Amino acid sequence: MNRKVSVLVPAFNEQDSLNELYSRILDNVKKLISNQLISEYEIVFVNDGSSDNTEAVMCELADKDPNVHVISFRKNFGKSPALDCGFKHVTGDIVFTMDADLQDDPDEFQRFIEKIDEGYDLVVGWKKNRLDSAEKRLPSKLFNAVTSKLSGVYLHDHDCGFKCFRKEVIDSLDLYGELHRYVPVLAHRKGFRITEITVLHHKREHGHSKYGMERYMRGLLDSMTTTFLLKYSDRPMYFFGRVGIGLTFVGFVICLFLTVLWFMGQAIGTRPLLTLGVLCIIAGFQFIATGFLGNLVVENTHRRTYDESHVKFIK
Repeated sequence: MNRKVSVLVPAFNEQDSLNELYSRILDNVKKLISNQLISEYEIVFVNDGSSDNTEAVMCELADKDPNVHVISFRKNFGKSPALDCGFKHVTGDIVFTMDADLQDDPDEFQRFIEKIDEGYDLVVGWKKNRLDSAEKRLPSKLFNAVTSKLSGVYLHDHDCGFKCFRKEVIDSLDLYGELHRYVPVLAHRKGFRITEITVLHHKREHGHSKYGMERYMRGLLDSMTTTFLLKYSDRPMYFFGRVGIGLTFVGFVICLFLTVLWFMGQAIGTRPLLTLGVLCIIAGFQFIATGFLGNLVVENTHRRTYDESHVKFIK
């Protein structure tokens, strides 16, 4: 079949894993070629500002294999910017993303592609038998349950780094902050077909996890952000307008009630209720004005957290 596969691997301080990962990826893309599922491949490594020899190892691999390409950030920006930059430069018809820590297994490539060939646009890995500590598994289960409930996209493992995309999916994504955890939700919002498959998961052999407890607080805030984007990113007035109309209505009712009392001869100038009523009306108009401004700037905000001055396109 005349199509190309891109394997995108973001990495931060993973020097000890890269050579073995490259060998595993290469063995499996060659199997795909021999099975006539693809005709060519590329492997794109993104060095996310590593402080070890990750960049040097990547460059060695690129020197011996012309299908290996390296993008290197001058500082650590995080996984979302690394993926976003990689998405802008891969050229394959089908794109895999996977972590560099050897916990994802390239043997699963063919199963992913079989699902793509069934008509799906995004296939998400599900680490059903996850070989991580309980302190990582339990918060992950909570995160996935909350994300599925809020978004309506019911997957077991939204945050799994092992995914397979059609090129048009990644072309539609704009990742920033920590939104790599919500790629299925963002793709669903664009109307793409999504499914998941169980994948093998291995214990980490080298290095250590880059995520601490701070990750879960960021995850909660990003879940709120993503839910807002899912519903209101192209129509912010629907959110701000509803709040504004509600506050304005409450303020109007309060002021109407006080006006009646004033006509009945009662003093209202020193009542806290008058301050509350006026405050609600003012806040309501401010929310409505924010909705108008949101409609003006939607789709025109450039959210990328890096620019070309931060990136070295090595090969």
